[in-house]
Amino acid sequence: MSKKEEIKHDELEKVESVLTATEAFIEKYQKQILIGVGTIVLVVLVVLSFRNFYLQPREVLAQNEMYKSQSAFATDSFKLALEGNGVESIGFKEISSEYGFTESGKLAAAYAGICYYKLGQFEAAIDYLSKYSGKDGYFSTSVQGLIGDCYVELNETEKAVKYFEKAVSANNEILSPVYLKKAALVYESLKELDKAEKNYLTIKEKFPKSTEATDVEKYIARVQK
Repeated sequence: MSKKEEIKHDELEKVESVLTATEAFIEKYQKQILIGVGTIVLVVLVVLSFRNFYLQPREVLAQNEMYKSQSAFATDSFKLALEGNGVESIGFKEISSEYGFTESGKLAAAYAGICYYKLGQFEAAIDYLSKYSGKDGYFSTSVQGLIGDCYVELNETEKAVKYFEKAVSANNEILSPVYLKKAALVYESLKELDKAEKNYLTIKEKFPKSTEATDVEKYIARVQK
């Protein structure tokens, strides 16, 4: 037998040895393997069933309810949008409770928070706004900023500035300068003028075309006195 043939023979023996060991392992633990595979299949089926037969139909129902409440919201009827009228709509608050697992239910929580803010109920607004965890970057950033506004109204300025800075960190061309300015104004109220100046300068340098940049020089001058 040549050297080349010996190598091939050795390789075949190794493969056969591995296969034999694998077969022995499968035979020994066949029951546990079948249980494991069966468990995985069952979990997958449960997840698919939950999504297709429960979550998706409820998403459709939630969307229908959302449309009714959003119509009221669009006309500044915030109490009606929030609570519904018991006949035509159930309101954002109930949608959030009834359909909380759905995307529309999560969005309803944010809308409920906005309604509470508009109605001057800032603690309830924070509670509902904090429930929102959507993927829309613009809307999510606005929600964080609005939580900051709620804390300003409650005179909890240190908490407010944290949420404004969180909104700034999203690096949105439109929203970041808005919340940079709001955070700067809070820093001024806290007598932290260096931080306020830094925010104003960031508006000037990074967002020169923003509305907030048009009069930012006077704010810079004010904190530099």
